[in-house]
Amino acid sequence: MTEATPARPPSGATGALILASGEIIWGRGFGAAGHAVGEVCFNTAMTGYQEIMTDPSYARQIVTFTFPHIGNVGVNDEDTEADTPHAVGCIVRETVTEPSNFRSAERFDEWLARHGRIGISGVDTRALTRKVRLEGAPNAVIAHAPDGKFDMDTLRAAAREWSGLEGLDLARDVTREDTGGWNDGPWQLGQGFAAGPQHGPHVVAIDYGAKKNILRRLTNAGARVTVVPAETSFDEIMALKPAGVFLSNGPGDPAATAAYAVPVIQQLLAADMPIFGICLGHQLLGLAAGAKTAKMFQGHRGANHPVQRLSDGRVEITSMNHGFAVDADTLPDGVEATHTSLFDGTLCGIELTGKRAFGVQYHPEASPGPMDSDYLFQKFVGALS
Repeated sequence: MTEATPARPPSGATGALILASGEIIWGRGFGAAGHAVGEVCFNTAMTGYQEIMTDPSYARQIVTFTFPHIGNVGVNDEDTEADTPHAVGCIVRETVTEPSNFRSAERFDEWLARHGRIGISGVDTRALTRKVRLEGAPNAVIAHAPDGKFDMDTLRAAAREWSGLEGLDLARDVTREDTGGWNDGPWQLGQGFAAGPQHGPHVVAIDYGAKKNILRRLTNAGARVTVVPAETSFDEIMALKPAGVFLSNGPGDPAATAAYAVPVIQQLLAADMPIFGICLGHQLLGLAAGAKTAKMFQGHRGANHPVQRLSDGRVEITSMNHGFAVDADTLPDGVEATHTSLFDGTLCGIELTGKRAFGVQYHPEASPGPMDSDYLFQKFVGALS
């Protein structure tokens, strides 16, 4: 699977993953030609590769899919969480085949090429996943050279010199540029996306890299949604007259994004604004309340993560995608843990006592994944006046 020093690829190899350690994993390239640097992670979901690749939380990451048949149902214009893929590349076991699905509009490999994203097939993804589990998520370069010729000195240097995700604010890179309304509700076969409500409580969603399905679940719960850029000020948010504020998911180090996000969240808390945060939004809420965040060894990414609700012991199977977490040992007085991971005990939910503010580390909107935690949208929107 790996070699320490070869500059010459084996016969037929047109793709390579070059780790910061100097190790090389060879394969067959597909999608766009070229190279990109990022952090290697793995996702254990059996469905939803298009949603995963377009999730803005995967910015500057290279996704290893543990499920072998990636690309077999093609891609379409509806199963996206953003308008373009945000993961810089993907690693898969089997060669991408001709799609077999009546909803397919394009081959997965052609879609990646059109969006400038790189893929490698023919990789022992189980071995690579085990490596990430045992050694942590490495920095790496993913490369595709259709002629099989690689400048290994340049690629190794790029992998070695990249600083990694820690300390990196990526919300600025993926957020929307302008304030705008959101009108789509959930999708149904043969009907497309339902229209959002014309009436109901007004929610302002701060876009740190929001997935579309989060906004759809907010409208499904009865909210009228306005989406604003990540650096929108407190005064600009309040001028929209929200009944509540949603803090979205997103990529990068929450401690870096906190420089501009936390002061706004603290002002919203001081104004007793109802707040709901997911993933990065949850982490930023924790930071605003006085807790700390930390980089995880390997992160959580998949659609089958068990989370326990501490209030009654109920277990929810959840979708997750994060490499940072709120440190449970740093929760100050007035912040209660509400959910915990049954995989490793990490903190998965908080609520601020005396405030109408809560957040969860996982993704209750799924897409892909189970809908066990969809009640959280009703909890938030249903309590708004």
